[in-house]
Amino acid sequence: MAFLIYGANGYTGELISREAVRRGHRPILAGRNAEKLATLAKELGLESRVFPLDKPQLDGVDAVLHCAGPFVHTSRPMVRACIDAGVHYLDITGEFTVFEGIMACNDRASRAGVTLIPGVGFDVVPTDCLAAMLAARLPGATELELAFYSPGAEISRGTLKTMIENISVGGVIRYEGKIVGVPAAFDAKEIPFSIAPRMAMTIPWGDVSTAFHTTGIPNIRVYTAASPKSIKRMRRLRPFLPLLGITPIKRALQSFANRRTGPDEARRATGRTYLWGRVSDGEREVTMTMTTPEGYAFTVISALRAVEQLLASPKRPGAFTPAKFFGAEFVTTLPGVELT
Repeated sequence: MAFLIYGANGYTGELISREAVRRGHRPILAGRNAEKLATLAKELGLESRVFPLDKPQLDGVDAVLHCAGPFVHTSRPMVRACIDAGVHYLDITGEFTVFEGIMACNDRASRAGVTLIPGVGFDVVPTDCLAAMLAARLPGATELELAFYSPGAEISRGTLKTMIENISVGGVIRYEGKIVGVPAAFDAKEIPFSIAPRMAMTIPWGDVSTAFHTTGIPNIRVYTAASPKSIKRMRRLRPFLPLLGITPIKRALQSFANRRTGPDEARRATGRTYLWGRVSDGEREVTMTMTTPEGYAFTVISALRAVEQLLASPKRPGAFTPAKFFGAEFVTTLPGVELT
């Protein structure tokens, strides 16, 4: 069965394309940059297609792995194109607004016989599966906390652009079943990661959407490790964050983001990410920890495994979180993942 990688010339899209070929796949490479795409396709000996999102070319394709962000701008037209063409859709987003938008397409996808699975990379497979495991261990849980720590992490150009796109939002949590806005670094606490305790602050991560759709737990917060100094700095910046949403300022920041590359091969090979999760029903609590490969390295193996399993599975149309479609144990089938 044929699948297409859109955004194949981007940092993560190229990594996935190269690994796909190494695993014996022949994906179609697609995107908007004709020159870069042609160079990569020629090197890998693959078919390529150049098209904008408003003029999709999905003929002969069974599934699209969408890797071109910021997904807040690119996911909607690609999802619509996939539904119209009867093509399954996966992406590597981590944006909570994108997850909410795709989950709202469940009925349309079901009628079209199409499966939509956003977030099949580091965002949000480890945390989504961890949330599902925790919920299974404490049925009736009403609170869920998730956290991650990536020592020495580096980010790609696309990731930074996505962060810039959403930085003016501040923060969000899930409260009594609804996503609500809160100030940046709304809550801070020490998290007992398996490697060592670290201070962490709340961030507007995708799990405020996906973990709810996976588990039904109504109160969710997601944290990332940050030094006390960084937490104080973020809180001091709160009054100025809305200014970063002004178009000229955002464009200037996006221009700066274009200078980024991403972690090199050595960093991807040696980096580790540490995750922690906790559920509570008000009387009891359960905690778990997990360790995964570096985020981009994880995304490559997770996204390709998701494509492989989707195409090999009986048809299940609709919109799903990764853990809902593949099961809570999906993350444990990936190399380098440990429940600790």
